[in-house]
Amino acid sequence: MSDARPLKVLVVEDESLVALDIENMLEEMGCTVVASVPRLVKALDLAARLDLDLAVLDINLAGEVVYPLAFRLAERGIPFVFSTGYSTADLPIELRDRPILRKPVMPANLKRAVAQARTGIRSMN
Repeated sequence: MSDARPLKVLVVEDESLVALDIENMLEEMGCTVVASVPRLVKALDLAARLDLDLAVLDINLAGEVVYPLAFRLAERGIPFVFSTGYSTADLPIELRDRPILRKPVMPANLKRAVAQARTGIRSMN
């Protein structure tokens, strides 16, 4: 990343190997993963307390959707990326313009999605 300080990122992913891959990719991009959590309740708590620059959100957290967190982040002006195998049509209409990172996650796609989220470029999906 070109910023003077690393981006502080929250990763919300219930599959531990996928979370680890995303964390490693973010760190290779120069980001700091401040927390990685598999459940919505913990993610909501951390998002309210932590100083975040960005979040990467899996949509389905063991059967629980991440949308309440996405809306909370949007209210706070914190950019986020959805990491999912779901279609854009499955998202609430208010969230369909957010960047979507398709699984399996590839480094170049993660980098592009992070850049889109940070610059406010919305999804073309």
